[in-house]
Amino acid sequence: MRDSTQILVIGGGPAGSTAAGLLAKEGFEVTLLERDKFPRYHIGESILPSCRPILEYLGVWDKVNRHGFQPKGGAYFFWGPEEWEVNFSGLGTDGTNAWQVVRSEFDEILLRHAAELGVTVVEETTVKEVHFENGRPVAASWVGTKDPGRSGRIAFDYVIDASGRTGLIAARQQRSRKYHEVFQNVAAWSYWKGVKRLDRGPDGAIAVCSAPDGWFWVIPLHDGTTSVGLVTGRDIFNEKKRAQGGIQEVYDQVVAECPTVAGLLDGAEQVSGMKVEQDYSYTADRFCGPGYLLSGDAACFLDPLLSTGVHLATYSGMLSAASLASVLRGEVAEEDAWEFYQTVYRHAYERLLVLVSVFYESYRGKEHHFYNAQRLTQNQRDNLNLQEAFDRIVTGIADMDDAQDVYASVHAHLNGAESGDPNPLANLNKVHEQKQAPMSPANAVGGLYLSFGPRLGLRRAEGAPVR
Repeated sequence: MRDSTQILVIGGGPAGSTAAGLLAKEGFEVTLLERDKFPRYHIGESILPSCRPILEYLGVWDKVNRHGFQPKGGAYFFWGPEEWEVNFSGLGTDGTNAWQVVRSEFDEILLRHAAELGVTVVEETTVKEVHFENGRPVAASWVGTKDPGRSGRIAFDYVIDASGRTGLIAARQQRSRKYHEVFQNVAAWSYWKGVKRLDRGPDGAIAVCSAPDGWFWVIPLHDGTTSVGLVTGRDIFNEKKRAQGGIQEVYDQVVAECPTVAGLLDGAEQVSGMKVEQDYSYTADRFCGPGYLLSGDAACFLDPLLSTGVHLATYSGMLSAASLASVLRGEVAEEDAWEFYQTVYRHAYERLLVLVSVFYESYRGKEHHFYNAQRLTQNQRDNLNLQEAFDRIVTGIADMDDAQDVYASVHAHLNGAESGDPNPLANLNKVHEQKQAPMSPANAVGGLYLSFGPRLGLRRAEGAPVR
């Protein structure tokens, strides 16, 4: 372990590995500290096509492609009495665009690739505290995860906190994490063998199946297992657990209430115990501060309904690398680069937050408390600054400045009202096709836009003021 480094990255998941790898690729000195020894277990197995261009730029896509993960042709939704399909085939014709992955294997591929790019990766090392001087982080104390006798302090110029839901800086030290009133849910999941394959929808699709008090994911994996998870309201879950005696009992009861999932599991064998996580919607007050950036789940976390976790992780990792690289090269002032990062990453998160809420609202069984609890209130919508977030990203909404009800316009668009299609995901592919960040002078944010050549970084649009 070195005593100092130019850039410290905390956490070796997709956000940390992406940020660290891209920065090392740009020639910077990067040290990544990871609490666990990889491979290690993680949930979040369904990957979106939006990850592909980032993994290609990182240079790791071919390794993922060769590994043998289950190709994901899209998603199939059993939503109340209705069924819908999202097909990824229209997003590219040169092969697979997305995968169902075993995260322990996928994450290790990314971490080892970052090391090959020049990142100093130190595993089984827990960062206990980030030390600030005059409001700016300057060093971190660390300890061996399995060997507390191994400990020390590492100084740095900049730090990227990619510590996941632990949220070292925002949640533990600054206590600036805010939980949304919506999506106060619990996920309980297990793994099965012998699960029947879907007889409809794209090949390798994730199945999303509604139940009276929640919904299930069914994800086929290349190792012969299937991940089957229940998402339900936290209060509903706790009440049922008290009444029935345990997590397994709650899970089994809701499976029995969902004919689609019960049919897929008929004759299958559960091969793991139950796992549980809760509270699926939060953000830090700010995603950055003097000398530091928050990336991935350390900054924000979202309900898993649309499988956006790895997308947000790799996307924010790329944004943080581009922003920091430009600062270190003296191309952009830190204040300007950080404002770009804050604005673009928060917009991406808020757009997905609304997409998830809109999809929950589309459920026809309005008598079910779970689905009513997922609705954004007017106050929550106002706080999301939707007009600014959607102005660049969502197509088909005219005269945004004059819209009296921006949310209603977004809702109508996403529900396919323009095309007469009742599918609430009718235009989701269009959303995926949109550029995920301002990549041209015309779409600049604060006068800055993302550039991949000749170097990864931020460029200033011609005529944009320089502070």
